[in-house]
Amino acid sequence: MKIASQNGAIVPPRPVDQLNKGESLHALRRDLHYAHQGAITKPALADQTDQAWRLTVLTNSVITWTTEYYSLAVRQLRAARRDVPDELLTHISPAHSENINFFGVITVDVEAELAKLDGSGWRPLRPVATDMTLM
Repeated sequence: MKIASQNGAIVPPRPVDQLNKGESLHALRRDLHYAHQGAITKPALADQTDQAWRLTVLTNSVITWTTEYYSLAVRQLRAARRDVPDELLTHISPAHSENINFFGVITVDVEAELAKLDGSGWRPLRPVATDMTLM
């Protein structure tokens, strides 16, 4: 991955940028793994492997979901003629967990939620702010 600087020269990303993305991925895995407990609890190797695979599938699902919605948000912003440079997007990691409820029970009215979906099956994004001071 390379990033263009302001004078047009191509420079590699700073190591701290890559470290931050890696750390956010590890934090997501830790958060997903038994709601902040983060311990492999099964004594047998086969069971430990199963736990690790489930964590990988869950992590990939969260990242894929977040990436898709980031893509929708960027398209919406660009359609509203907002400047969203590709260079900025290289610094955004979809590996975060602020939107995930790890504890408790969530009651969902499935029919009401399905009624909110657009023609492509996506939940609607918040409207683009027209007032730039809100940013």
